[in-house]
Amino acid sequence: MEIPDPSSRCPVREQRARWERKRACTARELLETERRYQEQLGLVATYFLGILKAKGTLRPPERQALFGSWELIHGASLMLLPYLEEGHWGQGLEGFCHHLELYTQFAANAERSQTTLQEQLKKNKRFRRFVHLQEGRPEFGGLKLQDLLPLPLQRLQQYENLVVALAENTGPNSPDHQQLTRAARLISETAQRVHSIGQKQKNEQHLRRIQALLSGRQAKGLTSGRWFLRQGWLLVVPSSGEPRPRMFFLFSDVLLMAKPRSPLHLLQSGTFACKALYPMAQCQLCRVFGHSGGPCGGLLSLSFPREKLLLMSTDQEELSHWYHSLTLAISSQKN
Repeated sequence: MEIPDPSSRCPVREQRARWERKRACTARELLETERRYQEQLGLVATYFLGILKAKGTLRPPERQALFGSWELIHGASLMLLPYLEEGHWGQGLEGFCHHLELYTQFAANAERSQTTLQEQLKKNKRFRRFVHLQEGRPEFGGLKLQDLLPLPLQRLQQYENLVVALAENTGPNSPDHQQLTRAARLISETAQRVHSIGQKQKNEQHLRRIQALLSGRQAKGLTSGRWFLRQGWLLVVPSSGEPRPRMFFLFSDVLLMAKPRSPLHLLQSGTFACKALYPMAQCQLCRVFGHSGGPCGGLLSLSFPREKLLLMSTDQEELSHWYHSLTLAISSQKN
C-alpha cells in the first residue's frame, strides 16, 4: 500500500474542503429547520388565526394585536423554502431580506401581543375555551399559545446564526457569495434592532413595576424615561447609630433611595416612599472594604457634592454586583 507523501498536501485545497463541509452542514440545518418553522407557522395560522376569523371569537383589532404580522411572516417563509430546497441559497435569502421589516414590526408588537393574550384569557370565556381546545391538538406537542407566539423572534436569531455561518463558509469565487454576504449583514442588522426593541420593552416593564411600588406626591413620574439597572436592599451606615435598611433603585442617571411604608397604612402598605435621589454624574464611588471575596460582606462609599453615603451589605457577591452596576452608571454619565 502506497503511503501518501505529506509534502503533496495542499493547504488551500484542504481549507476549501473544510469550507465546503461546513457550508453543506449549515445549508442542511437551515433547510431542515425552515421546514419545521414553516410547519409551526402554518399550524398557528390554520388552527388559531383561521378559525378565530371564521368564528369571530375575537374582534379584528384584538386579533391583530394578538398575532401582529404572523400571516405575512408565514407567507415570507412559504416563498423562501422552495429556493432552499433547490439549493438556490443566495437568491432565496436575498429575496427573503425584503421581508425582514415584518420581524421588526412583530417585535414592536410582542409586548402588546402577550398583554392581549392574558387579557382575553381572563375575560373572554369563549376565547379561553377555544385556546384550551386548540392547544390540546397533538400537532402542537403540548405547546401553549403563549409559547408559540415568540416563534418568529426565536427564528430570526436562528436565521442570523445560520446565514452568517453560510456566508462565512462560502468562497469568494462562489456565484452566490455576494448575495449571502449581503443577506447575512441585513439579517444581523435586523436581529440587532429586534434585540434593542426587546431590551426597551423589558426596561419599560421594570419602570412601570417600580413606579407602582413608589407612593406619595414626590414619586410621580420619577421613573419616566430612565433606564433601569438594579434594585435591592442595602444598609445605610450613619455617622452615629445603627445601620438602617433601605431599598435602592439604580437607574442609568440616578440612584433612588426609598423607605418602606408602614404595613399599618391602609392605602400605601407594601409601597415605598422616595427619600432621596442621587445624580450619578456627580458620584464618586469607592469600595471601602470587601475586596477579598470573604464571608464578611463589604462597604461602599458614594460621595456627592453635598452628601456622602456609606452603603453596607453582608452579602459579598451582592455588594460586588452593586459596585459594578454603580460603576457602569457613573461611566455612562461621563461619556
